[in-house]
Amino acid sequence: MKKWWFWLSVCVNLGFLGVFKYFNFFAASFSDALLLLGFKANPAVLNIVLPVGISFYTFHGLSYVVDIYKDRIKPERNFVDYSVFVSFFPLLVAGPIERATHLLPQIRQQREFNYPKMVDGLRQILWGLFKKVVIADNCAYYANMIFNHSSDYSGSTLALGALFFTFQIYGDFSGYSDIALGTARLFGMELLRNFAFPYFSRDIAEFWRRWHISLSTWFRDYLYIPLGGSKGGMWKKVRNTFIIFIVSGFWHGANWTFIVWGALNALFILPLIIFNKNRNNLEIVAKGKQLPTLKEFLSILLTFSLTTLAWIVFRSENMGHAYNYISGIFSRSLFTIPEILPIKTIVLVCLFIVIEWLGREHQYAIENIDVKVPKFGRWAFYYAIVACIVYYAGAEQQFIYFQF
Repeated sequence: MKKWWFWLSVCVNLGFLGVFKYFNFFAASFSDALLLLGFKANPAVLNIVLPVGISFYTFHGLSYVVDIYKDRIKPERNFVDYSVFVSFFPLLVAGPIERATHLLPQIRQQREFNYPKMVDGLRQILWGLFKKVVIADNCAYYANMIFNHSSDYSGSTLALGALFFTFQIYGDFSGYSDIALGTARLFGMELLRNFAFPYFSRDIAEFWRRWHISLSTWFRDYLYIPLGGSKGGMWKKVRNTFIIFIVSGFWHGANWTFIVWGALNALFILPLIIFNKNRNNLEIVAKGKQLPTLKEFLSILLTFSLTTLAWIVFRSENMGHAYNYISGIFSRSLFTIPEILPIKTIVLVCLFIVIEWLGREHQYAIENIDVKVPKFGRWAFYYAIVACIVYYAGAEQQFIYFQF
């Protein structure tokens, strides 16, 4: 009986997600497949609004059900506490994906006001707003301009557009995560860390340990390990890796570009898995040092380049657009001055990289600024961030590029 209720709950959760998010995608794909065979079909589509955050609270609910089934936690008898866990507003739209074992005990316990935690939370919110409003929205303006008219630009401009989108999606997503973590801390709760300076990774495996950590670990614990994980030989290890990456891509949105993006990352990580080097870089790069070694720098550059290449597929409207964009980079004057060269935005991104590098050993880049910077310089820094946020707040707001 217990197993029956478990699978019913899983099917209901995934059923809601499938209907709202993927029904039209499967219907259109089925129609295209029939067209290739010479049959014309007009599939029914659903003209409904996608509920905000459905992917996140579906996964919250699934983790809760699985943890109960595996006897990791006891069922929550308080409906209000359970509802808060599923729909806790700071993480509702874009995560992190919380676990019942981590968040429910914090919801149950009595919380008291903690001034140092409040200050830390506000500081992380400030940095998250800077990432979103100043970095992501600035980069989004030029990324959209270049991606939407990619046939008009040289290879160097297309490469610059890809870089802008690379920082846009990081600023958007990690910025929102910082805001969510900081806001939760104001209520006396600690959410799971979601980003750990992923663009300083030395290989793709390290990147995925640092990018969207709550999703990566969710797929590891609730999909990869139940499938057998790394046990059962190399074939099963490779198979399970491709499954979780393709499912991860599909989770981001109902488009073949997301699925191919996931498959690309699986291909990138495959050599590390085959040669058992996927856990070589567990510590942050150049820990305790100011600069990386030449080998570390080249490893970071290669990993960043592969990640940016995959982001092009992720951002493209369809696979034809992705192919034309990537081929355009290498066939249309790559080594020329880009037609679009926003110096101010490039300088902002460079300053952002420097600040992130200096703070890479902490939970977020400016966490330790009170210790390292004198009071006058610290407040000047804060006011500069606030001034930048206010100055750019009127810009067009563009949220993360996938469908939640």
